Amino acid sequence: MNEKSKSDNKKAVHQHWIQSRFRGFLPVVVDLETGGFNEKTDAILELAAIIIGVDDDKKLYAENTIHFHVEPFENANIEESALKINNIIPYHPLRLAQSEDKVINVLFEEVRQALSHYSCSRAILVGHNAFFDLNFLNAAIERNKLKNNPFHQFSNLDTVTLGALAYRQTVLARVAEAAGIEWDPASAHSALYDAQVTAQIFCGIFNSYHLLTDNHAATLKQESL
Repeated sequence: MNEKSKSDNKKAVHQHWIQSRFRGFLPVVVDLETGGFNEKTDAILELAAIIIGVDDDKKLYAENTIHFHVEPFENANIEESALKINNIIPYHPLRLAQSEDKVINVLFEEVRQALSHYSCSRAILVGHNAFFDLNFLNAAIERNKLKNNPFHQFSNLDTVTLGALAYRQTVLARVAEAAGIEWDPASAHSALYDAQVTAQIFCGIFNSYHLLTDNHAATLKQESL
């Protein structure tokens, strides 16, 4: 086998690793900043998504980041209490916000390309309190009558649960600190920042677990000799 064939074969193995590890699902971290808690009536104001990839050492990492400021949909509700938390000025001209349908279509296209690359059938949303982001995403997809949604409609992977398991913490800031990730309170409640931290937590936990199981398997094999 020549060097190019070896390289192509190695690449194929890594591309199919995620498919095998997550039962055909591709993890995509999503974080939304919104105008409230009701996905049917409240605006999406910011969206960040990070597609998870795998490197040559079979370690998960943040491969591709998508980030948009989002225009509130027509007649959307925006609570002042929400804006005090995320510090967003929804109609500020320098936000360079784009419409919901355009933002989600770009997200869909990026995710579909990654699904093809990793031979996965669906994306699975990863989030901190993932049900919140998934509910808002599903509502926006329905509102804009978008087709061919690449995300699983109800399954998700939640770093609240993973944080409780790995670090005995559930709040994003505390999980991050327990994981050794520097936490910047001034940047929190930005969709991009929260997605980046969530991706680090997710990848770190899965990579550590993968290392533990590999070491355990090696130990069992050695003991059986």
